[in-house]
Amino acid sequence: MKIATYNVNGLRAALKKGILEWIVEEQPDILLLQETKIQEGQVDVSQFEALGYHTYWSYAEKKGYSGVATLTKRKPIAIQHQMGMDIYDREGRVLLTDFGDFAVVNVYIPSGSSGEERHAFKMQFLFDFEHYLDEKLKEHPSLIVGGDYNIVHTRLDIHNPDRKDNPSGYRPEERAWLDAICKSRFVDAYRYIHPDTVSFSWWTYRAGARAKNKGWRIDYLCVTPDLSSKIISARHANEAMQSDHCPVVVEFDGL
Repeated sequence: MKIATYNVNGLRAALKKGILEWIVEEQPDILLLQETKIQEGQVDVSQFEALGYHTYWSYAEKKGYSGVATLTKRKPIAIQHQMGMDIYDREGRVLLTDFGDFAVVNVYIPSGSSGEERHAFKMQFLFDFEHYLDEKLKEHPSLIVGGDYNIVHTRLDIHNPDRKDNPSGYRPEERAWLDAICKSRFVDAYRYIHPDTVSFSWWTYRAGARAKNKGWRIDYLCVTPDLSSKIISARHANEAMQSDHCPVVVEFDGL
C-alpha cells in the first residue's frame, strides 16, 4: 500500500498545474491533501472518482482557506470529518478515515507565522490535538497521522538551523511537542528509512528557494510503532511541482 500526503496550497490551482497527472503516475492508494482552500461543490469530484478514488472532505467556513481532503481507493468503514472542537473544526483541519485494521488521520496543523496571537493558537491546537490523538489511539491502536505539521523537527530538517529570528515552525516549544510525540507514540516514517538524510518538503516562493533547495521539512507521515516494521520506502516526491510543498510518499508491505 502506498500512502501520500501533499499540501497543495489551493486545490483548484493544483489541478491547473497538473496534480491529476501526478496522481495517475504515482498511483497512491491513499492520498491526504491539505490546504485545499475550497468549499463544497467548488471542485468536480468525479475527476478523482474516475481514477478510482472515494473522496472525503473537511471544509473551512472561511472561503479560500485551509481545508483537508482524503482520497482513497479502499473504502473506509467509517469517516469522522471533524476533530470535535468547533474552534478548529470551523477551519477544516482534521479528517479521520477508519479502515478497520488501521485508521488514518489527515491533519493540517495551523501555521503561527502571521504573528504571536496565531502562534499561541497553534500551540493550543497542539495541546488539544495531542489529547485527540490519545483518544483515537484507544479506538485505533494502529494509526497513521499524515499531513502538514508546520513544524521543523530537528536541525536536519531546515536549511539554516542556526537562524536566530525564532520563527514559528522552528521554535523550541513546538519542536519539543513533535519530539515527544515521536518518542512516545509514533514513528516518523521518513526518518525511519532515512535517519540522517537532509531533505525538505516545503520551500518559500521567494528568492528561488526551491531551486537552491533552501527549505524546511514540515510534512510528515507518522505511524504507530506496530506499523513501522511494514514501511518499505519513504521519499519526498520532489518532481511534483503543483505547490510550494512536495508530497511525502510512503510504501507499506502487508498493510
